[in-house]
Amino acid sequence: MTTCSTSRSIGLISAPGYPNHIAAKLKEELPNLLEFYVDDDCEWEVQYIEDPLTGTGESNDILNATKATKNNNHWDFGVCLTDLPLFKDKRLIIAEANQEENIALISMPSLGSTMMIKRLRESILQLVNEMYYGSSDVDREKAELHLQSMNEEHKELKNKSSTRLIGKRLLERISPIERETPDKHENQGECDVDVRFTVPRKWSIAIRIINGMVRANRPWSLFPTFMKVIMIAFTTGAYALVFPTLWQLSDFYSLPRMLILMFIAITSMVGWIILAHKLWERPQDGKDDYVRKLYNATTVLTLLATVCLYYLILYILFTIAVNIFIPIELLEAQINEEVNFTSYLYIAWLATSIATIIGALGSALEDEDVVLSSTYGYRQRQRHKQVKEQREQEEAEEDQKNVSSD
Repeated sequence: MTTCSTSRSIGLISAPGYPNHIAAKLKEELPNLLEFYVDDDCEWEVQYIEDPLTGTGESNDILNATKATKNNNHWDFGVCLTDLPLFKDKRLIIAEANQEENIALISMPSLGSTMMIKRLRESILQLVNEMYYGSSDVDREKAELHLQSMNEEHKELKNKSSTRLIGKRLLERISPIERETPDKHENQGECDVDVRFTVPRKWSIAIRIINGMVRANRPWSLFPTFMKVIMIAFTTGAYALVFPTLWQLSDFYSLPRMLILMFIAITSMVGWIILAHKLWERPQDGKDDYVRKLYNATTVLTLLATVCLYYLILYILFTIAVNIFIPIELLEAQINEEVNFTSYLYIAWLATSIATIIGALGSALEDEDVVLSSTYGYRQRQRHKQVKEQREQEEAEEDQKNVSSD
């Protein structure tokens, strides 16, 4: 068990992008919560930095990088926030901690897609508690006594257990998290882990990791790149609205046919974006096939969510347009039956599907970097490149120093 002197420092080491954004928010919230959850006799200081090393490699590589960064910054504890999915013997790793080195990691996608800040906050508190008190059964009993002795403040913390990583919510009931204390030397050459939180069930792993990875990709951030495509699609569809053929088709088409046409339009758009921007991860030497499939599934679902939003907005625009441009008397004359509001909705629906297929499929998205950055494979390649450049720069500086000293 760690004993407190006057203050304790914690460094949050985040991968570039969304994890770094979250770390900035947690920096302000954690000090008071640490007093409650760990030790109220300590004054807690929280810092955060961005490091691409925490977004590459396996959990052992990440822990070693966390240890080096912690020591370089003279922190008492180091917690890494990575957006990578991590696995150990076909189990999904959510978090790990090493008490001796006071280092820990959290795989953010493994926490799921909802209430990310709350889950991440509780995870950090629990890992620091594990490192501070220890992870043995006796240590956990001491930590439990501390938590029970505290009053009922900080009701926003759903987890007040000394052995759970986070509080029980719907996802934790569907996909339960297991706590384990592995053999200190079960893996030679790896960084020792005192406690590990995993999801062992294969079906529940898919529920967690796919949702979490799509959330980490932030589909809504892609939408501004679709503005050019929306303009082209709306222009194409608006031109088609002046022809009675579209009105007659919408009256003739059944609901299943309209649904099939919408499905074709949306999936075609997703497929075109993947092909045009080369987003599909192909088999590569040294890359785990299961992880590659996860990356591809996440890319498809991320784009699917964005394209569905695009389709909805385009549909709203066409609904407004058909009500303004098409007089009810003229529409009744063309389809030879009584017209109601549903007729206008069908016309807008058909126009949206046709405009998506014809007007948008040949258009490239405006900001390709934003599209590429929303995929795991591209982000990983960029981070490896950044790490390589940093190492080359450090080696060049070291060579320059050696030349100068000679």
